[in-house]
Formats: sequence, C-alpha cells, structure tokens
Amino acid sequence: MCAMRLWLKILMVLGMTLAILVPLMLIRGVIHDRQAHRQEAVRSIARSEAAAQGIAGPVLVVPWTEIVEVEEKNDRGDVVRTVRRDGESGEWLFFPESLDLEGTMTPYTRRLGLHEIRMYTLAGQLSASFDVRIPRDLDPALPRRIGQPRLGYGIADVRGLRGATRLQVGGVDMPLLQGQGHRDQPGVHVGLAVPVAGARLALDTRLEFELAGAESLSVAPLAQRNRIGLSSRWPHPLFNGAFLPVSRSIGADGFEAAWEVSSLATNAQAQYRNGATLSTAARVPGSTPAEEGIDAIGLSLVEPVDGYAQADRASKYGILFVLLTFVGFFMFELIKQLRIHPIQYALAGLALAIFFLLLVSLSEHVAFGWAYLVASVACIGLLGFYLSHVLRSRARGAGFAMTLATLYAALYGLLVSEDNALVLGAGLLFLILAAIMVVTRKVDWYHLSPGGVPRTP
Repeated sequence: MCAMRLWLKILMVLGMTLAILVPLMLIRGVIHDRQAHRQEAVRSIARSEAAAQGIAGPVLVVPWTEIVEVEEKNDRGDVVRTVRRDGESGEWLFFPESLDLEGTMTPYTRRLGLHEIRMYTLAGQLSASFDVRIPRDLDPALPRRIGQPRLGYGIADVRGLRGATRLQVGGVDMPLLQGQGHRDQPGVHVGLAVPVAGARLALDTRLEFELAGAESLSVAPLAQRNRIGLSSRWPHPLFNGAFLPVSRSIGADGFEAAWEVSSLATNAQAQYRNGATLSTAARVPGSTPAEEGIDAIGLSLVEPVDGYAQADRASKYGILFVLLTFVGFFMFELIKQLRIHPIQYALAGLALAIFFLLLVSLSEHVAFGWAYLVASVACIGLLGFYLSHVLRSRARGAGFAMTLATLYAALYGLLVSEDNALVLGAGLLFLILAAIMVVTRKVDWYHLSPGGVPRTP
C-alpha cells in the first residue's frame, strides 16, 4: 500500500464515518418524535382524567369596602355632605400560622396506545390554624363595610377530587363550594361568618380529601410553619421542587419523605399575593413548581429507566461505535493486507446504526434491559456473520463480534450508571486508545512497502 493509497483510504474512512452520521441523526429524530408522542399521550390522559396536581392553601380572604363622606350639591345648589358606601374596596389575605399535610400516594397506570402513564391517588389530611385580627377602622364615624370571609384551598385540577371531600372548621363540618373563592382560581372554598372590625379570628381547619393526579404533585408552603409528610409504595420518587425533604426513606417497598419549611425561607406568600398560582393551565405533568413562579415542594413518580431517554443517550455514542469499527477495519487492511470495499464499510456502519432504531422500537413493548439485549444480540450476530466473510476468517469475524459485544456491554454500563457515566466513559476511551497504540506500536508510518506491508523495526 503506497503512501498515496494510505491517505486515500484514511480520507475514505473519515468520509464514510461522516456519511453514517445521516442515518444516526434520522434515528435520533425518530426517538425525539416518539418522546413527543408520549408527551401528547400524557396530555390527552390529563385532559380526560386529571393533570399534574398542585395544592395551595388554605388562605383566608376577607373583602372590604370603604365608606366615604363626599360633598355634593343638592337640587337647590346647596353643598351638602353625603355618606357613600361604594368607596375604595379590596381584600385582606391572611395565611395560616401552621400547616400540616399528611398523605399517602397510591400509584396506578393508564394506557393510551403503546404508552403507559403513571397516575396516583393522594389520600390526605391538611390541617391548618389561623390566628389573625381584622384591622380596625381608621375613622369610627366612617366604618368599613366588611364582606363575608372565604376560606379557600387552591387545587390545580379539581377534576381529580374523588369521593367525599370533608372540611371541618373548629370541629364543625362545613359545606364546600366550587372555586377557590379568590381570583377565579380552581379549588374549593367555604364562607364564614362576617366579623367586625378589630375582631380576632382563631380558626382550626382540617380538610380530608382524595385527589388523583398525573405523575407529579406540588404543595405551596403558605403558612408561617409548614410540615408536609408524604409516603407511597412507589420506589422511585423524584424530589424536584424548591425544597428538598429534611428526611427521606426510600426502599424497594416504597418511600417516605417529610418537609419542614418556614415562611422565612420562602417567598411563597409574596408570590401568592402577586398572583402566582399552581394552575395546570400551562403545565405538563413532570414540570417543576419553579416553572410556575411560586415556591413549592415538588414530587414526581418517575420510572427508573425511561426507554426513550436511555435510547437517546445511547444514540449519542453511535458515532463512536462506527468510528471504532472503521478503525478496526483499517487496521486489518493495514496489518493483514486485507482489502475492504467502501460498500462493506457502509453496510457494517448501517448495521451499527440500525441497532439504535431496534432499541427504541423494542423498548416500547418490553423492558429497556431486554430490548437492549435483543437489539445488541441481533446486530452483533449479523455483523459477526458478515465480517467472517469480509475478513476471510471465521475467527476474525468472531473476534470482531466479541469486541463489539464488549463495547455494547460497556455502553449499557454507562446508561445504567448515570452518576458514574463520565468517569466510565473516560476510562473506556482511554482503554480503546491504549489498545490501538499497542497494536500499531511497531508500524513505521513513514516507510510503507510498495506491496502494502508496513515495515516494523
């Protein structure tokens, strides 16, 4: 192999490697399309049953209207002073002194086509206590008109309420009304007796409810002292809110987690006053509370292995697989004097690329680990059979197949070890480079015999 032919072959290998990028990019596009289809399936189920849930409250809202005295002219043109009851109006917002939520999330699934969506039912008890004082009138001669107070609970998607929701105020059952009773937001509320100016309102409330939702739950810590305790038999929780649990226990039989949040550690009250909510109007299941503009704890029931995400991560290593395979071919051509046609390079590269398409399609029907095993065995078997003829030796074909099997096993280790993926990937690349350097350590790249046999010292 003359120097010119050597460089032409190197350029051909690089060109074929770049050409294989096209099918790899197309396959990644298929993976992203399937991910989008799954998200649409989640939205469809959310529209028909319940979306990702959020709980905010309770909040005590007390409306008021100023009584003003104005000067007006009567029919005779005389100026008289008149008391009007339609002056400036507004609402006082009062947040609880303490909030305690205890709940158990029972997971279940809904299917839409190929897609299985994680749902849950939260059976919870939300207790809160208020100790507030209604502001006094600035002018006793012109007292404010105080409207009926409303105790409201914000619920992101009220369609998720199941069974009988029970609210007790001071130990007395109260009839619930639709709506949060404030800003036309979704939820439930109850009307209370009208207080007088300067009155003190000490309320103990308890809401017992059952709430269905899709994949994630958010709770806004609006009280001065907030304690939230959640448990479930789902063994793979994701804590993705503005606050992490102060204690957690995760095992094969489920998890328990507890949050304790002080009003000094969050801007939730100010954000609520400014109009921030946990509405699902702009949400998809799985989004974090931070995206909604209000501080909240966040919890999602996630799959330990998302087939689409893992297939997408695996496809990022596709070019490395193709490049290493082509480098191996080139080494055989250089050292063993084998001539491999560019079409044979292309067919081997396409076989490597089709692995990722097999992986994502199989993972829609079986567990990701089994899908990976079946796809890798199919591609390694095909390449082993093909290369035994291309390399003119069954032993060489089997050796190449074993090398590919090692690479596929290493890639699977990278996919399932997210925390150690970088160090494992760096170590794998180092070993590959070291192997190439050892194999070619005696090649004299400056002096190649006319017949194509590299001369070694």
